[in-house]
Amino acid sequence: MYRRRDDPRGRMVADITNDLRRYSTEAQHIGQAFANLHGLNATDLQALIAVMEAELIGDPTTPGRLGEALNLSSGSVTALVDRLERAGHIRRDRDTVDRRKILLHYADRGASLAQSFFGPLGRRTDQVMDRFTDDELAVVHRFMAEMVRSMRAHRDEVRAARGEPHRVGTPEPTGDA
Repeated sequence: MYRRRDDPRGRMVADITNDLRRYSTEAQHIGQAFANLHGLNATDLQALIAVMEAELIGDPTTPGRLGEALNLSSGSVTALVDRLERAGHIRRDRDTVDRRKILLHYADRGASLAQSFFGPLGRRTDQVMDRFTDDELAVVHRFMAEMVRSMRAHRDEVRAARGEPHRVGTPEPTGDA
């Protein structure tokens, strides 16, 4: 990642790698600003993102899957969900098909807070994407989806090397972004 690149493709790869790192850092700073503003810690923020991602793909998460995604024990997940529910960020609902199953959703208050904070960023994102053709965006989307899969595979390998159980709760990126 930090090798000197002398050929044109190598320089482009190095530039893209640096851009990805900077993008990730900026996204973390923005997320942390939201968390600080609303009294959330890093795990709270990760949980809210996981709940949002699950809802976006139409498959609301459960406390068990949230624990798998965040690599938390069931007791830690219970405390986390209780804390986020008390703060008005999420709500628990029973599954209409299997009443034993609990689904986690953004609560109206939490969604409103997220929208007011991240809405301007969404508009900026839309403005940037408007400068690219559909074909260019398709390539960017394919690239980003592959990068996410690569990062998750690396994360899973690191967890396995540390003796952590394999967690399967994080949804894979699809072509439906």
